[in-house]
Amino acid sequence: MDDLVLARSLFGTTMAFHIIFATLGVGIPLMILAGEILYQKTKDQDYAIMAKRWTKTFAVLLGVGIPTGTIAGVQLSLLWPGFMEVVGRVMALPFQIEIYAFFIEALFMSIYVYAANRIAPWMRIVSLILVAIGGLASAVLITNVHAFEGTPAGFRMVNGEITDVDPWKAFFNPSFFVTAGHVALSAYVVGSFAIASVAAFKMLKNPYGSRLYQFHKKALMLSLIIGGVFAFFTAMNGHESAQMLHEYQPEKLAAAEGLFETQSYAPLTIGGYTDRETQEVKWGIEIPWALSFLSGNSFDTEVIGLNDFPEEYWPPLFVHTLFNGMVGIGSLLILLSLFSFIWNRFLKKDQFPKWLLWLFVASGPLAVLAIEFGWIFACTGRQPWTIYRILSTEDSVTASGNIGILFILFVCIYVVLAVSVVLVLLYYFKRNPVEKDLTKAKNPEIPLYP
Repeated sequence: MDDLVLARSLFGTTMAFHIIFATLGVGIPLMILAGEILYQKTKDQDYAIMAKRWTKTFAVLLGVGIPTGTIAGVQLSLLWPGFMEVVGRVMALPFQIEIYAFFIEALFMSIYVYAANRIAPWMRIVSLILVAIGGLASAVLITNVHAFEGTPAGFRMVNGEITDVDPWKAFFNPSFFVTAGHVALSAYVVGSFAIASVAAFKMLKNPYGSRLYQFHKKALMLSLIIGGVFAFFTAMNGHESAQMLHEYQPEKLAAAEGLFETQSYAPLTIGGYTDRETQEVKWGIEIPWALSFLSGNSFDTEVIGLNDFPEEYWPPLFVHTLFNGMVGIGSLLILLSLFSFIWNRFLKKDQFPKWLLWLFVASGPLAVLAIEFGWIFACTGRQPWTIYRILSTEDSVTASGNIGILFILFVCIYVVLAVSVVLVLLYYFKRNPVEKDLTKAKNPEIPLYP
């Protein structure tokens, strides 16, 4: 493989690994905050126990997210010097501000963990709000660089030279708010469904009606409600994202839908795969006029097809499959949440059937998979550009060698980190089962947060 393929493979692997911890690092603090607020409102100790246990999980995940994020930053400089030259001069603001966001997150999480029994209830809630804001700000600020790559603003490139730099215009580039919203909402979906997955698994392992079953059911219902709400808003934000692509990256939208010919009343194609030779989506299901409506809120909106662009500007056509996977999983999560709510609240059924619990168990991994699909689609769909229509990926890559050796070494590091985080979580929760916390909660003299 040449240096470009190796560099993309290495950085793509790094981001695919890091994004799991970064996303959970945004989503889980919101769940902790929800548990703490419910505890303060209802005085139900179960919610305090949930908040405590989710906090421990968050701390372990943060311990892996920090080094993998650092690795990603280093690799940007090592592998993509052409890109970093532009970012360093035009788009340095998000990196600079992100340091303060992380400081706020780490500081107030430390206060919550080590001083929970010493501060007033309202201060615990405020601490968690600041943790959630810090984690969200970190994700949004870094993601803003990705938004800038798709809709560059705040500078001009004249004869290969960067001129007329406006850092704030670059910061608030056209897709900033839509992209930031999508990242935030989808992170909350992943965080809540990851917890729902664990809760459902524990319900399968405990007898129906037992104390542990009821505890985990509370966690499951809380997670499904929060996850379902944010999954719905993510879908609404996806509509805005489609309109943004229609305006600023039309070939990416065309590749996502396998649309080759420019047309009004364009259909939305669900499923199937894009065949370059026949220029059609095989085995797909077409919804007439829907793509035009999604693109411009009108059925007669003209959607530009791939054949209106030089073929070397086409994104890889497999992005249609990635896009469908992301949307399909998101739709399934909304339906799962809605069905569980109807089953429990309207049908008044206290016990979930096993097949449904297994679907809840699968929801966490599926939510993570949707995030992976989304990020690969977002970055691969921008190809062949690092900065859209300004800097190609080929011109951004390093000219140094030995990338293959680095790729092998970093993959080994990620395997060690993945195994370590699983073993640490299993070890901690094996030594500190829910029963232990429930016993502590019954005795006011034993602090729940040591």
